[in-house]
Amino acid sequence: MKKLLFLMLAVMVGVGASAQSLPDVKIENQEGKVISTKSLADGTPMIISFWSTTCKPCIQELNAINDNLADWLEEVDMKVVAVSVDDVRLKARAKAKATSMGWDFVCLFDANQAMKRAMNVSLTPQSFVVDAEGNIVFSHSGYTPGSEQLLFEKLLETIKK
Repeated sequence: MKKLLFLMLAVMVGVGASAQSLPDVKIENQEGKVISTKSLADGTPMIISFWSTTCKPCIQELNAINDNLADWLEEVDMKVVAVSVDDVRLKARAKAKATSMGWDFVCLFDANQAMKRAMNVSLTPQSFVVDAEGNIVFSHSGYTPGSEQLLFEKLLETIKK
């Protein structure tokens, strides 16, 4: 009986984890306007990458994504969202960094780290693939050259379903 209850609990936890959707928190965009993260789920699949100005692998990952973005957009309608987790003291620095890097995607600034907490991000870089309905379908921590391709492949899988 205990085994059956444990199995049922494990299945319920697994189902709940696979159905995680984009949280609804307030966050600031590049123009300083506060938006709801739910508004990101607009029917377009996306890659969300959490970064900070002091994280070299974060910058490498975002640069690699930006380098591939034009080719990816030829294959599929998608978007990339870069979420800075720099606190209030470093927010201006993060905005300047995002602008100077010339990233061609949505940049958001999570100075109070509400989105970071809501998505259980503990280390940066951490990236998520979100399907067109706003469901988180894949998560990846860390960066090694080429792992941006894995994110794109996972995004493509969401479209083929």
